[in-house]
Amino acid sequence: MTCYFRFILLSLLAILLNDSLLIGQSSWQSQLVYYGSDSSLNYKSDSEGNRIPDFSHAGYKGGGVDLPFINVVKTLNAIAGDNTAQIQNVINEIAAMTPDVNGFRGSLLLKAGMYRVDGTLKLNQSGIVLRGEGDGADPLTNTIIFGKGNSPDQRTILVAGYGGTSKWNAQVSGTKTNIISDTIYIGAKSFLVDDASSYAVGDNIIIYHPCSDNWLKAVDFGGTHSTDSGAEPGVDVPWKVNAWPIVFNRFITAINGNTITIDAPVFNTLIRSLSQSYIYKYARTNLKTNIGIENLRIDIETLGGEDESHAWQAIDLFQIEDSWVKDCTMLHFGQSAVRCNTATRITVQDCNALDPVSIVTGERRYNFNVYTASQQILFNRCHATNGRHHFVSNGTSWTSGCVFLDCTSQGAWTSSEGHRSWSMGLLYDNFVEQDGPRPGENPRLLGLYNRGNYGTSHGWAIAHSVAWNCDVAKGDLIVQKPPTAQNYAIGCKGKNITGKKPPAPFNEPEGYIEGANVDGLFPRSLYLAQLDERMKPLDVDVISPGLNYDFNLEQNFPNPFNPTTKLEYSVTGNQHVTLKVYDVLGKEVAVIVDEVKQPGTYNVDFSASNLASGLYLYSLQTKNYISTKKMIFIK
Repeated sequence: MTCYFRFILLSLLAILLNDSLLIGQSSWQSQLVYYGSDSSLNYKSDSEGNRIPDFSHAGYKGGGVDLPFINVVKTLNAIAGDNTAQIQNVINEIAAMTPDVNGFRGSLLLKAGMYRVDGTLKLNQSGIVLRGEGDGADPLTNTIIFGKGNSPDQRTILVAGYGGTSKWNAQVSGTKTNIISDTIYIGAKSFLVDDASSYAVGDNIIIYHPCSDNWLKAVDFGGTHSTDSGAEPGVDVPWKVNAWPIVFNRFITAINGNTITIDAPVFNTLIRSLSQSYIYKYARTNLKTNIGIENLRIDIETLGGEDESHAWQAIDLFQIEDSWVKDCTMLHFGQSAVRCNTATRITVQDCNALDPVSIVTGERRYNFNVYTASQQILFNRCHATNGRHHFVSNGTSWTSGCVFLDCTSQGAWTSSEGHRSWSMGLLYDNFVEQDGPRPGENPRLLGLYNRGNYGTSHGWAIAHSVAWNCDVAKGDLIVQKPPTAQNYAIGCKGKNITGKKPPAPFNEPEGYIEGANVDGLFPRSLYLAQLDERMKPLDVDVISPGLNYDFNLEQNFPNPFNPTTKLEYSVTGNQHVTLKVYDVLGKEVAVIVDEVKQPGTYNVDFSASNLASGLYLYSLQTKNYISTKKMIFIK
C-alpha cells in the first residue's frame, strides 16, 4: 500500500477512537436510538411525535471542536496583599491588543502562587484566556486565587463575558417574522417563515415561542400541584401567560425560499395553533466570545459550617459564547462553582466543584449550574461534592441542549436535575453517583420529573431530556412524562428507576424507561455516538488522485449481525485486493481477502464469533483505491 493510502486508512480508523463505540461481550441497543442496517443511528418517535433529539451540538463552537491553546502574551507573579488590581490591569492591557484572525488576543499566565483577591476579576473582552500552572492545593506548584472577604456581599470571584442577563433579547430592527410551519417537531432543524428576505446564511437568530394561554392549557399550566396539600397559597400557583416563553439561540445554515435551516435542532415541539412562534436576528449587543479559564484553583475564604458571609460564586459565565473552563478546581462557594447565564456553546471540562459552604436549603449548593438562558453547554468529566443539586438546570424555559458527560458526584444532599419551569433537552450521559444517598436524606439522586409546588411553582421542571447509561448507586432516579413531551431513562442503574409515586414526589405519568439495571447498553455514550455520526462520514471512498476506477463495496448484510454477516464487493480489471476488518482501536482482527481478483462481483461471509460485541470497520483496498464502512456486531 502506498504511503498516501496508508495515511488515509489510519485517518479513517482514527475517527473511531471513541470509547462510546466500545461495548462488552453482552450488549443491547435501545428501541428508540439504535444503529440500523447502514450502521447509522436510527430514531423512533412516539404517537405525539416525541423523540430523543441530537445533543451533539453542545460545547465550544457547537461541539466536535478541540479547545484551542492560546499563546501567553503576559505573565504575572503573586504579590502580597490584594491581587485584584494587578490582575485586572493586565487583563485590561490584553483587552486593548488587536485580536488575531481567529479572534484571540492572548493568554495571561498566572505563575504558581497564592493570589489573594478581595474583589471581582472581569474577563470582559473577547479573545482572552486566563491560565494558571495547576489546580492543586500547593501554591508552590499551583495557581490559587483566594477569594477573601465579603465585599460586596456574596460576590462572584471571576466573571467571564460582558456580565449581563440579556436572554438574547437585543433585536436587529425590522427582522422579526412569524414561523408559519404548523408544527416543528422536536429534533427538527428546518421551518417555514412568513418572509426570509431579511436573513442570510450565517445570521444569528432567536426563535421565540410565546408562553400563551393555549400552550399553558396543553401543559396543565405547568403542573404546579397548587391545590395539593402543602402548597402555599399565593406562591404555589399555576404558571401565568408570558411567564415561560420557549427560546432557542441558533445560526442559519441554509435558506431555500422562505424555508430556514438552523445549525442545531429545537428541543421542544412548536405547534402554531398553541402559540405563534417567530424569529428575529439577534443583535449580539455586548456579547463576548473566545474566552478561556484554565488550569487554576479558586478557593473562597469562609468560616465553614453554615457561614454565608463570603463570596458566593466562583465563576460566572454571563453574556458569553464559544468559550471554556478546563482543568480548574473551585471550593467553598455558596451557590455555584460555575454558573452560566445568557451563555451558548460553552465547554466545562475536567473541573472540580468541591465542598460548598452555606445553609443546606434552596438557592444554594448548585455546584455546576446552567442558569437562565444557557444553551448547548457541555460539562465533560466534571466532579462535584457535598452540594445539593450537583449538576442542575435552574434556567427555566430559556435553557436547553445541555449535556453532562462522564460526570461524577459524591456526597449529594439531593438530586442532579432539571430544577424548574420547563428546561428542555438535557442529557445526563454516563453520570455516576459514587456513594449513593446520604443517610437519612431523600434518596432521589437524579430527577427528570415534575417538581409540582416545590420552590416557587417549579412544576414541570424538565422536558425532552434523557438519562443515558447513568448510575445512581443505591439511590433513586425519577423520570416522568410531561404533557406534550417525554423524558427518558435508558440503561440506567439504581435502587429505583421509576416515575411512580412514591418515590416520585408528585403523582404524574411515568416517563420512558428501558433496560433498567441491565448492563451493556450500546453505544456507551449517546453524546459521543451522535457527535461521531454528525462529524464524520459514514462511508468513505478514496481514489488515488488523477485516477478513476470503478470499484464498489456494499454495506454488509445483515447489519447489525450475530455472529455472521455477508460482505459484497466488485472490482474491474485484474487487481490485487485486500479486504480486512479492524476494531475501533485500529487493530486488524481479520483478513478476509488478500489475492488478485478478476473483474466481477464477490460475496464473502465474515464471522465475529470470536470477537467482542461492538462496532467494526471493514476496508477494501487496491493499489489506487480504498473504501471503508462500519458494521455492528451485537451478541
